[in-house]
Amino acid sequence: MNKIGLIAGEGKFPLLFAQAAKAKGVFVTGFAFLKLTDKKLKKYVDEIFWLNVGELNKLLELFKQNRIEKAIMAGKIPKVILFNSYLKKDKETDFLLSKVADKKDNSLLIAIADRLKEKGVELLDSTTFLSHLLAISGTFTQREPSASEWEDIYFGRELAKRIGDLDIGQSVVIKDKAILAIESIEGTDAAIRRGGKLGGAGIVVVKMSRPGQDMRFDIPVVGLETIRSLVKIRGRVLAIESGKTLIIDREEAIRLADRKGIAVVAI
Repeated sequence: MNKIGLIAGEGKFPLLFAQAAKAKGVFVTGFAFLKLTDKKLKKYVDEIFWLNVGELNKLLELFKQNRIEKAIMAGKIPKVILFNSYLKKDKETDFLLSKVADKKDNSLLIAIADRLKEKGVELLDSTTFLSHLLAISGTFTQREPSASEWEDIYFGRELAKRIGDLDIGQSVVIKDKAILAIESIEGTDAAIRRGGKLGGAGIVVVKMSRPGQDMRFDIPVVGLETIRSLVKIRGRVLAIESGKTLIIDREEAIRLADRKGIAVVAI
């Protein structure tokens, strides 16, 4: 592989992928979204095209014009954008949205992946070149969860898997085996803040992949911002799934967790 297209959503994930791909000698073409993708991406790719979120036809045409046959999705594109009045959808986007059975994340992403495939573009595992960032089993912080916190972790893991199976979200916020918040369209950080308002200090956050997770898109990602969200609501534990979760800015995130007494574990 000497050329790849990077469909870049928000956050640092696309930048890390671009850096890792370049280190492997791969030519990276970035497809970035206005008002969403970090503008610093331009520094890390060989070329970049800026689009609006609803311009699927333009995206497909650019892949064809630039003879790109492999691509990766990195970074979140908030689904709430679909409900914003300013979103301008082209005919390709309207057609795709009219054909999906529902607007669940997995349904939309599979439809996009299938459309790319029809156009001769293979969507790759989103951990390509970044497998070293996947969490391995164990405790990352100085503090281990307490016995009661472990009970919340295992309780939350089962719940997170169930909501993942329903394609609702990836995270649950727990305290003393009470469900304070379930992640939905708003994302993990917002769910943490919502749960914190209800439960106060000492909450446990569990983030899992959906059963049968398609590693091409929407894999669990945590990082410094996740820990900052926990700090704001005086959370005590972040539990993630080993082998399925990317940790961004790991060293900085764990240092902050240690300073604030937050336990971070992968199970």
